[in-house]
Amino acid sequence: MFLNQVFEFSMVLNEKKFQEVLSMSHVNAEEWDEEKEEYLDNSMAEKGIMIRYRDSQYKKKVFLIYNLQWKQVDETSKANKIVGNLDKCIREYFSYKYKLNDFKLSGMLLANDIDVGEQETVNEYLKVFRRIGKVKNFTVADLGNLEKKQYFYLRGNSNSIMFLVYNMGAVIQEYHKEMGTGGKKAKSAVKETKGILRLEVRLDKPKAIRMYAASEDTAECMKELLKERQSIFLDVLRQVIPFGDYYKKDKAFEIIQERVKDKVLRRKMLRLAALIPEKKSLYLAQKTMSCNRDMDKIMNGFAKINLSPVTISKRQDMKYMKNIYDFLFDE
Repeated sequence: MFLNQVFEFSMVLNEKKFQEVLSMSHVNAEEWDEEKEEYLDNSMAEKGIMIRYRDSQYKKKVFLIYNLQWKQVDETSKANKIVGNLDKCIREYFSYKYKLNDFKLSGMLLANDIDVGEQETVNEYLKVFRRIGKVKNFTVADLGNLEKKQYFYLRGNSNSIMFLVYNMGAVIQEYHKEMGTGGKKAKSAVKETKGILRLEVRLDKPKAIRMYAASEDTAECMKELLKERQSIFLDVLRQVIPFGDYYKKDKAFEIIQERVKDKVLRRKMLRLAALIPEKKSLYLAQKTMSCNRDMDKIMNGFAKINLSPVTISKRQDMKYMKNIYDFLFDE
């Protein structure tokens, strides 16, 4: 599974020190974002690093965004090298007055691009995902700058974790539209992303980071997250998207009747599959059944027969769709 990682680090400074580091940066008055109250320095963009200076009247903060740009980090030695190189870049940028461990790791993004083939297939998967609706510990959210049919977005209720899946081609097209760019490069970018579903997991605050990395040391914390990225991504994904192939409701019922021998379990599985479209939410369907103790057993029952309890709408043309997890491990 190929995952890109983007880390966000932050450092709070007093007025004097903030002005000192700002004076050392490559920003100018033209790069001031009045709405966000910050300056942006892209002078290290080639290294995947972006610096933001938030000059708020309440708190002066320096943010460092580091994009690994699809580098594979499968060995401890690679993680050590990546962290070491980032620390070196920070020291050099700040004239050796600050280092990586002066920052707090405040966020992380994990992204995976899945090629499902045709653009219409992307749309069909998004229709099914939106039928999941609210899940336990997450609430359906609105992006605002994209048509709702182009994405499925969940925000953690209190865990500061976000999950987003969207039509990559539509996002690229919208970006070029907003920027007023066109030509061959724009058309090529849109064409290359057709048929791509992007899945994103975001740990949005330090408390979300602490759920997966125990170290207080920023460098060590980053190494932990680099090495555990796949398990973190899958842990969040499993909380949101049930495992299994997708079928129309009648076919799903037929599969349950044929493959589940336990009568009690079979009845509960049929009940859950019927309730999800009725309640328009996986969580509300599970809650309606009032069998919390058995819910893990019910969900495992679906996984064992490779069938998602979330069914394809009768209004959709597709009659069968491949388990989304299969794409992840076919890479």
